[in-house]
Amino acid sequence: MSVVPNQLHIQLAQRILLFARTSGLEAGHHFTETSLQHLLGTSRGPIRAALNYLSDQGFLEKRPNRGFFLLSVPNDALDRISDAPEADDERIYLAIAADRLASTLEEKVTEAELMRRYDVPRYSLRRVLGRISSEGWIERKAGNGWLFLPMIDSVEAYRESYALRQILEPAGLQAEGFKANITVLKHLKTQQEFIHDKGFETLGQIELFEANSQFHESLAEMSGNRFLAQSVAKQNQLRRLVEYRQTIDRARVKRQTEQHLEIIDALLTGNNTKAAELLRRHIGGASEEKAQPNIFSSRS
Repeated sequence: MSVVPNQLHIQLAQRILLFARTSGLEAGHHFTETSLQHLLGTSRGPIRAALNYLSDQGFLEKRPNRGFFLLSVPNDALDRISDAPEADDERIYLAIAADRLASTLEEKVTEAELMRRYDVPRYSLRRVLGRISSEGWIERKAGNGWLFLPMIDSVEAYRESYALRQILEPAGLQAEGFKANITVLKHLKTQQEFIHDKGFETLGQIELFEANSQFHESLAEMSGNRFLAQSVAKQNQLRRLVEYRQTIDRARVKRQTEQHLEIIDALLTGNNTKAAELLRRHIGGASEEKAQPNIFSSRS
């Protein structure tokens, strides 16, 4: 029976494929709803729908009374999933982000203007604007229209984002409510080891960024402070718009995973003080390497 996916199912399917790609999973890997709950942070119903959808798309094999098993994840897997009708929201989202970063969109806009500009129906546009609003870079104006809020659109803003993360993330590892999730840490270690040994050469920009975001957000969630975790997630959302546009420095990716693995090992041995210092240096080093003026010099 063919599955009719909604936007949530497509998003979960994309995350499952990202997990498979960035962890180097091989054909025959058994996916269970319970194990994916740790990864996706949602209930089993939507996960089951996403797995059925991936089975219909030919990425998984559904075996009666046994569950779902990986068939293959080709390089264009995410593109193929993104061809789903509702996933066209991502195209609109990225187009608005690119135009805003390029300063070709005014600070104040109306839905009618955006519908004409991106050739999109109102119901799709409102879904996208709702997502952007939740990420904190647009808000609805009183009356008519929308107002874009500050985002990472300059090297100064980029550095400020890193500076904020350098304060928040290490503090989270030493927070009173911090509790190491050994299952998650072991998963992160497996993922980072794959990227370090092989994935840094083969994975794409989106896959590498999402794996990096997952690492930092997973540690923030262990802090036990929901507001810290939300702040880190929001910075990653804003950073995504900039980093999707950058050329991959694969040597830097390899160095980055080495640092991630050092942090994970420190946490697994209970040395949170060492892990916090390693994380502080890691974020500071990334800022020095990546927050360069040339990133924002071209406005096309």
